[in-house]
Amino acid sequence: MGLLDSLLSGLAGPAASGGQTANPLLQLALQMLAGQGQAGGLGSLISQFQQAGYGQQMDSWISTGQNLPISPDQLMQVFGQGQLQQMAANSGMDVGQLSGGLSELLPQLIDRMTPAGQVPTGGLDGALAELSKMMPRS
Repeated sequence: MGLLDSLLSGLAGPAASGGQTANPLLQLALQMLAGQGQAGGLGSLISQFQQAGYGQQMDSWISTGQNLPISPDQLMQVFGQGQLQQMAANSGMDVGQLSGGLSELLPQLIDRMTPAGQVPTGGLDGALAELSKMMPRS
């Protein structure tokens, strides 16, 4: 079971029924993909990865093939120290926890949001609808 599966199963557990806040890492990743905060959505993330020289990794997550890994240090190059520090502060994590978690979560999340190997035409709403189909039901 991957990190995304663990986080999604946690959403259907106590957090879904007890009104607790969902995992801050998952919330942050979804905000990034929705274009909230400093990130401008999936399209902006694709551009950031390409500009930092990691477009091949992003392309592998969107495509139907094997996902290429990305390290926490590589994410530092994509987002920059300042942006990662701000995201970490907003999520209550340190930069190491955040970059380590995002290095595992982003490939899985983007892969699942693009099951046909393309960025969904319905934008994030369409992608989140696809992702919600994969969430465990309580």
